[in-house]
Amino acid sequence: MIAYLDTSSLVKLYIDESGSEEVRHLVERATAAATCVIAYPETRSAFARLERGGFLGHESHAHLRGVFDAEWLHLLRVPITESLCKQAGDLAHKHGLRGFDSVHLAAFLDLRRQAGDADSVEFSAYDAPLTLAASREADDDAGT
Repeated sequence: MIAYLDTSSLVKLYIDESGSEEVRHLVERATAAATCVIAYPETRSAFARLERGGFLGHESHAHLRGVFDAEWLHLLRVPITESLCKQAGDLAHKHGLRGFDSVHLAAFLDLRRQAGDADSVEFSAYDAPLTLAASREADDDAGT
């Protein structure tokens, strides 16, 4: 099974917060973890916000960046293409999603198609509208 992580789930691998244990368990069970390349700047932005907010010290932030950069290379990274962006636009409209959330959903659906066995890719996000949209899209795929 491939675990697709949107940024809200990916961050939980590095920052101990509600849901972190569940995401770590999902990744441990998976044969691979995947995300869209857009998760890189989103994750780095989350780390920087935590430092600016005083929840993460400068040295801890630098260490976390190094660990993340090293582990990033081991993730399956779905590239952003024009066709993925167009699909994301359609998904944003269909489900009322924010821009980058729709990109993550399109990347997840693309990965499911590439895997051949749609059930072999599991979606993880800590955003209710995005999770609902992913579930609906997965159900629609199963029905066709």
